[in-house]
Amino acid sequence: MKTEKLYYQDPYLGRFTASILHNGNDEQGKFYVVLDQTAFYPTGGGQPHDTGTLNDIEVYDVVEINGEIRHYLNGTLDKGQECVGEIDWERRLDHMQQHAGQHILSAAFEEEYGYKTVSFHLGKELCSIDLATDHLTKEEALAVENIANIIIIENRPIETRWVTKDELIHYRLRKEVSVKHNIRLVIIPDFDYNGCGGTHPNSTGQVGSIEILHWEKHKKHTRLYFVCGKRVRHQLHEKHQVIQGLTVILSTPQEQLIEATKRVIEQTRELENTVKDLKLQLIDYEAASLMEKYTNQNGFRLIELVFENRTMPELQQLAKNITAKSTNTIVCFVNETIDKLQIVCACGSNVPMKMNQVLKQVLPRINGKGGGTDTIAQGGGEKLVTSKELMAELVKELD
Repeated sequence: MKTEKLYYQDPYLGRFTASILHNGNDEQGKFYVVLDQTAFYPTGGGQPHDTGTLNDIEVYDVVEINGEIRHYLNGTLDKGQECVGEIDWERRLDHMQQHAGQHILSAAFEEEYGYKTVSFHLGKELCSIDLATDHLTKEEALAVENIANIIIIENRPIETRWVTKDELIHYRLRKEVSVKHNIRLVIIPDFDYNGCGGTHPNSTGQVGSIEILHWEKHKKHTRLYFVCGKRVRHQLHEKHQVIQGLTVILSTPQEQLIEATKRVIEQTRELENTVKDLKLQLIDYEAASLMEKYTNQNGFRLIELVFENRTMPELQQLAKNITAKSTNTIVCFVNETIDKLQIVCACGSNVPMKMNQVLKQVLPRINGKGGGTDTIAQGGGEKLVTSKELMAELVKELD
């Protein structure tokens, strides 16, 4: 016995009674029931499933598998038991608005510019369609949005009709239907004829409004994001709050926010460049002072230092500055952070050593990874020894 699909008979039905035909656990051990009739829409056709309750037990998922509609529960119900089902009506209405809005938007794009919709996604906050074009202009998007909202304002009826395969020739469908039997059409007369198994409101006016948000190139298509109905108000409220916050932070009226933001970004870049230059100067001064703190190592100058919480780029630059100015110098740095030990070793052009080989010999002591060139190498690993012990190992490899 198949489940009677009440959501097709009346998409506005929010409460119903039913009997449990059978129950069970799926392959993952999740409990579900199958009803003799249901108003819960299962996931399909780009539309997410309904949620709600059966006898006050949460229904968190609804799927149709081989014609069987499974209601997944956070609890159990017995076979043959009578139950009362209640749909989360806000979720259902939202899905109806978004899905109908997508039909209107897709039809408008195809009618106006010949851009077919190749896929649709109804997300939790945003919806998207992929259009069969790799270039969408602002003018085209605004024109389609205007057409779509006119269709909504006209409050045209949205009809559903069950037809046979042979009867399809009487309808100007936007795309071929994917089934051969039990074909369901969703129709906005003189505008859109589309095979669809989702739930929709009775008229376009109930969609409320459509707002195109933005779009981006996606493979060979254009992915366009939009919202309908209550989501438009939510987006307006959310964005208004952000704009109001920015007007306070930047002390700038709304109409000047873009220019003010550009100025702040440019000023930030200039400051970052200034800071970068000053850091390089400080490292240069630090290198000059460290060059006096050396010991002799097999006829070469050796500078060995242990640091705490320095950045690797700083230490690398410091080592490069020293070895560039003193070609017969070897530099060994060990840096200790909260959770790791790091190594930087470098040598001048007159030192016949390979720093990457020296590093390779020491890294196993700290389960480390790293690499580099003959003249400079760097790596890091676990704090399995002290920083001084690691330095001793490093210097030992120079003999």
